[in-house]
Amino acid sequence: MKKAAEINEHTPWQELTPGAEIYEPATSKLVNTGDWRTMTPVFLKDKCKQCLLCVPFCPDSSIPVQDGKRGEFDFMHCKGCGICYKVCPFGAIQFKREEK
Repeated sequence: MKKAAEINEHTPWQELTPGAEIYEPATSKLVNTGDWRTMTPVFLKDKCKQCLLCVPFCPDSSIPVQDGKRGEFDFMHCKGCGICYKVCPFGAIQFKREEK
């Protein structure tokens, strides 16, 4: 049985602990999940009013805030779900197909 801190993107599924037994908080930052994305959000700074509405809606905490202002996306963890795009009232986020 592995602890969450020992699990990363190279851990085979056979070595994963069943979900009911993982109880450690804040482990999502340990795994790069950005490779799952098929669509990429694009931050348009000139349209952003810094309302920060997108921040609490992001299920992956991929929109960093520093000094009360949002920054560029954390693409190491953004899965491209599109929630931020849907909730932005100013059109400051666009979506494009992921280019690998």
